[in-house]
Amino acid sequence: MAFFLEALFGGLMAGMLYALVALGFVLIFKASGVFNFAQGAMVLFAALAMARFAEWIPVWLGLDNKFLGNLLAFICAAALMFVLASLIEKLVLRHLVNQEGVTLLMATLGITYFLDGLGQTIFGSDIYKIDVGMPKDPIFLLDSIFEGGVLVNLEDVYAACIAALLVVVLSLFFQKTSTGRALRAVADDHQAAQSIGIPLNRIWVIVWFVAGITALVAGIIWGSKMGVQFSLTTVALRALPVIILGGLTSVPGAIIGGLIIGVGEKLSEVYIGPMVGGGIEIWFAYVLALVFLLFRPQGLFGEKIIDRV
Repeated sequence: MAFFLEALFGGLMAGMLYALVALGFVLIFKASGVFNFAQGAMVLFAALAMARFAEWIPVWLGLDNKFLGNLLAFICAAALMFVLASLIEKLVLRHLVNQEGVTLLMATLGITYFLDGLGQTIFGSDIYKIDVGMPKDPIFLLDSIFEGGVLVNLEDVYAACIAALLVVVLSLFFQKTSTGRALRAVADDHQAAQSIGIPLNRIWVIVWFVAGITALVAGIIWGSKMGVQFSLTTVALRALPVIILGGLTSVPGAIIGGLIIGVGEKLSEVYIGPMVGGGIEIWFAYVLALVFLLFRPQGLFGEKIIDRV
């Protein structure tokens, strides 16, 4: 039982990180109808900015306080993501309004390669470390119930709590603020939102900035665990099955889908992997997503599209 709980907790924590990346896809698609293939590149770019600013700022300002240095680095990286969101809206989205979906998709692919190259040019292409003070040591839980307790990585616990907190903040932002309600109005109907005076251009900047903040948090967490390297762009590929499961237009779906994928990967690798020679964790999520595409393509919480002829 303890072994099962270890795998379950590990899956839930990994699932929260998948959900965090998937949120970037969902937020942008809901507000602009763009499937943002650049989300993985945004994660890498934001993580690179955080890592390098955390190195440069203490030197520039002569700071010895690590917490203050990391805080200033986060603020600078967030400001950079806002500038990036503004430039994407002004130089790309504004000129592609009402274009075909494949045109917008190709535009996000172009943004992906541009960000990859820009990140290397500005910040370098080495492997960088992000140290925000998250503990690395594992801990034992429930040792009074199970012999030896349940081994849990404390860094994963912190990361999952941060991801969950960001999800709660985003949910409150969308439900309780006037800007959040405007974003939901744009998601429901662009033309109706424009007719009541909601400026689409400003809304797109906000939603791309919010997606950039989620990318920054995800990049910090993954960078703290693995180091900031260009394989971080593949994190977005891990989020694709999540949004297929949860639905491309559903924020709760991204969360539930992430947890299902995280738990399913861990449990299948632990219990089924030995029977098939291992490696099931690599393809499990994609097979599950394929099943959903065949039988429920809109996902668990996505809107079912009915065409009337």
